[in-house]
Amino acid sequence: MNLVKFSKNIVSLKWFIILLVLVSTLYLGNQTRYLTIDADILQSLPDHDLDAKLLKQIGKEFGGNNMGVIILETDNIYQTKVLEHIQVITDTLTNIDGIASVSSLTNIINIKGGEYGIEIGKLVDEYELPESPEELQSLRNNVLSNEMYRGSIVSDDDTSSLIIFTLEEKVDVKKVADLVIHKTEALRFPEKLYYIGSPMLVTYISNLMRKDLTNLLPIAFLVIAIILFLSFRSVVGVILPLLTAVISIIWTLGIMSILGFKMSMISNNIPIILLAIGSAYSIHVINRINQIGQINTSEATSTALSQILIPVSLAAITTIIGFVSFIFGAYLEMIVEFGIFTALGTLFASLLALFFVPAIFEVFKIKTRKKDLENKKAFLSEKFLIPLNKLLFKHPKTIVGLWLVLISISVVGIFFINRSVDIQEYFKKDNPTRLAENIMVEKFGGTKPIFVLFKGNMQSPEVLKKMIQASEYMEKNPDINTSMSFAKLISELNFALTNNRRIPDDIEKIEQLWFLLEGNEGMSRFVNEDLTEGIIISKFKSPDNESKKEFAKYMNDFIEKNSTKDCEIQITGMPFVDITMDQSLINSQIGSILIAILFVIIFVGMILRSWLSGIYASIPIITAIIILFGVMGLTGISLNIATVLVASVALGIGIDYSIHIISHFNDSIKENKDLQKAIQDSILISGKAIIINVISVSAGFLVLVFSDMVPLQYFGLLISISMFSSCLGALTLLPAILILVNRKKTA
Repeated sequence: MNLVKFSKNIVSLKWFIILLVLVSTLYLGNQTRYLTIDADILQSLPDHDLDAKLLKQIGKEFGGNNMGVIILETDNIYQTKVLEHIQVITDTLTNIDGIASVSSLTNIINIKGGEYGIEIGKLVDEYELPESPEELQSLRNNVLSNEMYRGSIVSDDDTSSLIIFTLEEKVDVKKVADLVIHKTEALRFPEKLYYIGSPMLVTYISNLMRKDLTNLLPIAFLVIAIILFLSFRSVVGVILPLLTAVISIIWTLGIMSILGFKMSMISNNIPIILLAIGSAYSIHVINRINQIGQINTSEATSTALSQILIPVSLAAITTIIGFVSFIFGAYLEMIVEFGIFTALGTLFASLLALFFVPAIFEVFKIKTRKKDLENKKAFLSEKFLIPLNKLLFKHPKTIVGLWLVLISISVVGIFFINRSVDIQEYFKKDNPTRLAENIMVEKFGGTKPIFVLFKGNMQSPEVLKKMIQASEYMEKNPDINTSMSFAKLISELNFALTNNRRIPDDIEKIEQLWFLLEGNEGMSRFVNEDLTEGIIISKFKSPDNESKKEFAKYMNDFIEKNSTKDCEIQITGMPFVDITMDQSLINSQIGSILIAILFVIIFVGMILRSWLSGIYASIPIITAIIILFGVMGLTGISLNIATVLVASVALGIGIDYSIHIISHFNDSIKENKDLQKAIQDSILISGKAIIINVISVSAGFLVLVFSDMVPLQYFGLLISISMFSSCLGALTLLPAILILVNRKKTA
């Protein structure tokens, strides 16, 4: 390809390019109005995973995944005024459209024997709440004596009680959850209220995402603008990089909306990422146009474009590879979507830099003042780049040695990396959601749901006895506090009737007991309508992954021995999903990095027509990734669903610096046959753009440190660390290697 001719053609189509960009931006910008946020991690679970598929299925059939919880905390639950407040909250929730059922201390089912047989009523009479100390103590005794309620509806220390509600299918989860919070907080009761459960968690994360986009994006924009102005000392040097980044964001979000995708807790980062990296390509184009403009002003734009076209294209391709690598091995669909659309946004940003920026330069005949260029050149060259160039030629072996020491320390740190898939780590320690999680763990046996599904005749004595056996077996595990099921309700009914807490041997007696329960709104949580499926519901306490693995093995052993054709048993829940997700962190991390590095070497080698160039270009970024993992291990930053993205993002962005250095080096040494001049030109010309780029990109990502979501804080910090190490690697390690290798050739 004749790059000069191609560049001239781009410049000649300037008006068409500008008009196309304008029309596309207006259209896609209008589409962003319809983009919505979905922070539900359950919806992102893949259907190909059996645990995730079963969890979704149970959630759909029994409403287990649409369950919200309000924790009411006070000094003593057993007070008439507190019971009145629980009753008011229960009634308030019942009257909210979209809520299917509400269970609380004041309306929960109560089974007892009486003069006329079994009485099924409520534990508390809502019209005559207990008032005397004797009545309140009697209520407390009833709760403590019932294993289904003890520690599940009121805490053992009598300080907390749960109000549990389930949502109807196909309801606007966020809208209902917002109403729950608004209406209950408006009651202004003296007791503390905490909110947890899937609907509340989704809503809270959605609000934090919206807050981050509203607050952090403008800050990142302002920070990058200031850095660009200090770097280029011109309005154009600020506007064009930011304009291309903003347009790429608009196009990406617009296409997401058109295709029916929603913003997730991962793709929420796309605007800030594109703002940070989207300006990088324009910085290199503007820097080269400014540099060429002082030599040949008549054709500065097309000449500069012909020289920068391959490095920018190659940098964009390698960055896209870094993002696309998330598709391979990612467990959550939201991570796959993040990779696809961030790659698309990167493509848009690079195309705008190569087509739109030159068109703007030509149409408006933009020229950079020579005085500004000389001032920048003098500052960067005299204070940093020229001394660095001298140091490289004087001590290349020492520089390589120092990098080897740093790599060795980082490798040690890698062995201390912790993994975490606990969604609660998204929140700060003083966050109300985190506090609610702590209360649930300490007082109610945890928040991670466990569902044991039984397929068979739910009125069969054998099936119900097997359910009781499974519950007793499960509750022997230290991380399981209690469980609830249809079988336990039948056994309670039988206890009230015969004073024997067991499943009757006669199916007709079970049918009679079921007749008493039929029609109760809470039954849909435990059995389906045709009584062919039922579930045991429990909660898992420990966040430790090893405990989850031990529990999974423990329960799978039971299922393997007890599951039959007439009573098929399956188990799922968030602990089981967490195990797979945890393993996927390793698989996707290793897989995406290896794939990205391999393709980077191949693409760089092909375009630069040298496999060695591809290998040399990858050395600084591989080093940066090792340092990144070393920092995570030594500082205790966990590998989670947010930080697992860092290495591939850093690889995709950081490789750009090495590409620009080695591409400039190859061109210069081919033209001049002078090693020293080739290194000097690479560092003085490309080095300046790299420094501007890394400062602006790092500053953009550092804005995430102010996010309310903890993993995003670490994400921004780690990306910035990776950018600086990639920059230093490209400006020191790579040139030192090139000096040592080529010095031997020319010796």
